Amino acid sequence: MKAARLVLHSKSTGGVSMSDTKVNPYLILAIGVISVSTSAILVKVSSAPAGILAFYRLFFTILLMTPVFFLKYVRELKLITLRDWAFSIIAGIFLAFHFILWFESLNYTSVASSTVLVTLQPLFAFIGAYLFFQEKLTGKAVISALLAVAGSFIISWGDFRISGEALWGDILALLACALVTGYLLFGQTIRKRLSLITYTYLVYTISAIVLLFYALSRGESLGPYPREDWLYFLLLAIVPTLLGHTLFNWSLKWLSTSTISMAILFEPIGASLLAYWLLAEKILLTQVVGGLIIILGVTLFLIEERKVKKMVQQVNEVKNNEGVPY
Repeated sequence: MKAARLVLHSKSTGGVSMSDTKVNPYLILAIGVISVSTSAILVKVSSAPAGILAFYRLFFTILLMTPVFFLKYVRELKLITLRDWAFSIIAGIFLAFHFILWFESLNYTSVASSTVLVTLQPLFAFIGAYLFFQEKLTGKAVISALLAVAGSFIISWGDFRISGEALWGDILALLACALVTGYLLFGQTIRKRLSLITYTYLVYTISAIVLLFYALSRGESLGPYPREDWLYFLLLAIVPTLLGHTLFNWSLKWLSTSTISMAILFEPIGASLLAYWLLAEKILLTQVVGGLIIILGVTLFLIEERKVKKMVQQVNEVKNNEGVPY
């Protein structure tokens, strides 16, 4: 589903030239954005409860990943320590409840409001990094964060004027955003030592188990469901999960994390347009204004974060060069 995942987990492109690939990375990136934009639409059209939707999304994703994992990556499990297992379990729990709350939010608020509010992920991630990893917070970053928060208030105020249910949906979306940030923070140290396939397979499996127990504890049935719902479950696994995020991670070899993070900000726009076209959802003025302010704030935030990281990298390089004899 988001920008924070790429900012926290990704490495730089390492100077790889785009001439080394026959496929235009920007085209692949655009396909990835369109793919993740379908997630909210598929949730909206399904009749299944949020917990069941989330479970089958990850269940089918795991089934599709299993052959590749056991053929090429299963040996990496030996690298996982007890601390890694503990962090993976926590990350899987956070991811499970992120899906539950986000899917549930779509029962109360619009696709436009929910997806725009989830783009606040980078801000939650930075707050978490500031609290737990003592990352520095610049004045410009604070201003851009406050700008994005102001946009979220505009959206929430507009939804509150419509109904209390819409506001409740906005709150659920924000809580879902905070949970996925926790998932990223707990997983980033493990991700540095494991391949993307091994890490995601592990956490998705843990998350699916949590979702299964959650659904059963609430008396939610695993079936039967209409034929259309099974199609939606499978599409959620293939399009936004595997196709969308897999293409983002492929693009990391050719494009910078900043470029990909910026592109993901177009997800709410794509999702809102699809909801307008396919679901006949109205787009309110407060959603447009608030959404644009959020996107502007997050964009400025990511630009400032990129500058800070570049400056830190340059300082470290100077320090290292000073200690090297010529």
